[in-house]
Amino acid sequence: MLDSGTSSHRVVWGTSFDATVVSGVVSEFIKLASVFRDWGYRIHLDLGYDIKVDKGHFLQPYKREARLLPDWICLDRVDGLESLKGYDEEFVRQVLHDIAQGHSPHRSLSRVQAVSAALARQILQKWQALDVSLVIVENGTLPENVVYTRALYTAIEEYGRAKALDTYVLWRDHDLMWSSEPGAGKYGAYPYPGTIKPADSPFIRYVTLHDDARRKLLSWAPGLSEVTVLPNTFTPIQDITSLRNPCFRPHFGIPADAFLLSRCTRIIRQKRIDRDIHLLAAVSTELAVRGISTPVFLFVAGDTMESPAEFRSLTHLARSLGVRERVIFGGPLAPLSAVCCASYTFSVQDLLADTSLACFLTSYDYESYGNPIGEAIASGVPYISTRYQAYDPVYASKGFRGPLMAITPADDELPDQAFAIEVTDLLTDDRWRREVARFNQNLGWASFAPDQMIQLARAFTHPLAATRTEVSEPWPVTPMRAETRASVIVPVYNEADNIGAVLGSLRDQVDAGQPLDSRTYEVVLVDNNSSDASLAVAREFAAGHPDLTLLVIREPEQGVAPARKAGMEFAAQRSHRRDEQYGSAGPFYLVSADADCRVDRQWLSELLHGMKSTAAAIGVCDYYYPAAAFFHRPRLWDAIQRTLRCRQTAWRVFGGFPDGKGFAVDRDKYERAGGIEISYQVKDGRFHSHLSDDWDFGIKMRASGEEIAYIPGARVEINPRRVDHALDEVITGRAYGSHGIITMRDIRAATREADRRRDLTPAEAQQAWEFAVKDFTPKNLILPLLLTPSLAARPQVAEFLTSSLARALTQRAAEMMAEMSLASFLPIHSYKIPSYRLYLEFAEELFARLRAAVGDDIGYPPPFPDCFADIPRRRLTEFVRYYCEDRESGEAHNYFGNGGVF
Repeated sequence: MLDSGTSSHRVVWGTSFDATVVSGVVSEFIKLASVFRDWGYRIHLDLGYDIKVDKGHFLQPYKREARLLPDWICLDRVDGLESLKGYDEEFVRQVLHDIAQGHSPHRSLSRVQAVSAALARQILQKWQALDVSLVIVENGTLPENVVYTRALYTAIEEYGRAKALDTYVLWRDHDLMWSSEPGAGKYGAYPYPGTIKPADSPFIRYVTLHDDARRKLLSWAPGLSEVTVLPNTFTPIQDITSLRNPCFRPHFGIPADAFLLSRCTRIIRQKRIDRDIHLLAAVSTELAVRGISTPVFLFVAGDTMESPAEFRSLTHLARSLGVRERVIFGGPLAPLSAVCCASYTFSVQDLLADTSLACFLTSYDYESYGNPIGEAIASGVPYISTRYQAYDPVYASKGFRGPLMAITPADDELPDQAFAIEVTDLLTDDRWRREVARFNQNLGWASFAPDQMIQLARAFTHPLAATRTEVSEPWPVTPMRAETRASVIVPVYNEADNIGAVLGSLRDQVDAGQPLDSRTYEVVLVDNNSSDASLAVAREFAAGHPDLTLLVIREPEQGVAPARKAGMEFAAQRSHRRDEQYGSAGPFYLVSADADCRVDRQWLSELLHGMKSTAAAIGVCDYYYPAAAFFHRPRLWDAIQRTLRCRQTAWRVFGGFPDGKGFAVDRDKYERAGGIEISYQVKDGRFHSHLSDDWDFGIKMRASGEEIAYIPGARVEINPRRVDHALDEVITGRAYGSHGIITMRDIRAATREADRRRDLTPAEAQQAWEFAVKDFTPKNLILPLLLTPSLAARPQVAEFLTSSLARALTQRAAEMMAEMSLASFLPIHSYKIPSYRLYLEFAEELFARLRAAVGDDIGYPPPFPDCFADIPRRRLTEFVRYYCEDRESGEAHNYFGNGGVF
């Protein structure tokens, strides 16, 4: 890796195999390069005119291209290739033809080797002259020019050895052979014998755009040790309509009131723009049938000169369908990543700001990603698409919504009337369009925000690698602002890989669709003895976002409970001093978040609004796992989802319990209850702070008569590593210990890729579900009634449990309390035995209610422990007591699991 301080100037060299200046490939390079530019790097980009022959630019000089890019990019190329002996367009085309025939270019192998060696020398000379620090290769695995690819690999190895570098090349494939025109046979057939497979080099990290592409790449080229998934990124635009260019529609003759379909694309046959034109005609007809006189237009943004024959064919089609005057071929527009370029009259942003629906009716086998969909999502514009080959792994798996035209390799034709009606329904329903756009944009923030890209860039450069002196400097503590109503507490221990994204999600909060005023809350990181770059990441974030108050304090006692308690007390004291200074009144909220879990954009506003409207002491959040992380693990996903559905149902009825991943507490009620209480357990001869400080605090608040409100609109995305890191132990309910000992397990250790992708066997899935539901039921259905018997009289509780079951549970709990000589169930863990006993006594009735409220797939109670097999039914209650009170063996703790189940 490179240290940012090793050179007075640092240079990024970009090599694009795309051979065009305006494309999705170049757009993604600009986004990534902008990160390095912000860190002080000079950016050079070779557009690949000297690589690819099918774009018509081979060895042609640059002309106006630089004017189409941001001014901080130096448009560059390897010198002298136009005069390199043997390197010409005819030779490159011949080699590509050989590849398409399915064999290596053996007829010209000696020439390939000689020309590649000469090319490599030229590349090396260029990099050495610039003193290149980092190389980004875009789309290099496609065999457009294996001569150049061989040379590039040679140059990478020689330059890396000569400079004694570690990983310094980021090689990103936007397309691969199986997702870029496979039907055309351009690169032959699997396993593509003429293609140069990626080299497992210590100097190269390969990047694919999604998990499916990564899996296929490793299947084709096994043994690669550095393959990272980095989705394309799209920066959300809060209200793109506010950026509308009033000149856009008049310039192109589009009426102000017209519906506008937009398509940003290359105008070539594979993009299937004929579908958009047929859809335009069908929607126009449907509007007329409905008596709607508003016209609908189609805007196609792309170079009409790339394929003149296709352009002529499309204009003829539009004319034959009677819609030619409403099909606007607007030429290329400035990409979203380069809207600052003055060379364009209009940009994609101008188009999207005026668009009713963004279209992406591409062919089944052409696109590998679909940037126009991502740009529409980020811009708050609803989209329609075909279900092309990569749509499911890129978009559907994450839950994005939009009308889809069903296509297959065998049926890849025109939109039918049913699809035209669905599109018309969306087009004419403003409210529906806004809801879909808002849903997609909120979801897109977590899926496509630039955080992952920044993390990957950081892995190459370590721009935040700080000295111990820098890390040990005290963090400036400024007085709390008068407007601040909440402090978000984040315990941090060695979370450098996650904390930047988490802080980003906390910074970019919204309220009613508008940015949440950053003066109304602050973030308090509690450093719990981190030894990595966590604090350096925080410093860089604070420097880049001075509008958000970000504070760091230290808690030397190891453990999330001491860290959370320290942060809560620090924030409470700050808020009291602020109240005294400004005479402030009204509630103040202490909010908990975790350093590896992102929060949704409306998380804080929903949480605080919910707290205010319910006057509850505690507000608890909804939690979910990212669906994409479990796309290939349906059995595991089913067990997780069933558990979450049960929890959501129970928490709506009972209010739930706080979880450190996300909850809020009223400061004054927090202090009246005595705050978070840290308990300790002995494990291996040493005291450890108990892991369940959040639940224990909720128990204390609930038992003291305070209300807990479940606020489902405040959502937190759980880091999937919480399942991945110890899946075998999660399945058996032992993730955080056994025999009643619950201690923190380090979940920061790297998880093997095989473990992240391993699904459960049917037997394991059943075991996982049984431990999940056994962990869930006593905590969420029984414990609230133990702590607050009056809940049984509430209508929602009586409806959920039935009045008779609610009364039976509370009556039996009272009998147990008298039997055990307890004044209350409040003391830490005194509730466990009665919770376990009530579960075993009422399991059939409880599961009947879960099936009725949640769904039949909840099923029936898991089998009882084997020791009950010989017990007569009439004595079951008696032996349940012995079983649950057997503290010597801890059998009941092990039967019910020990926390950490989903």
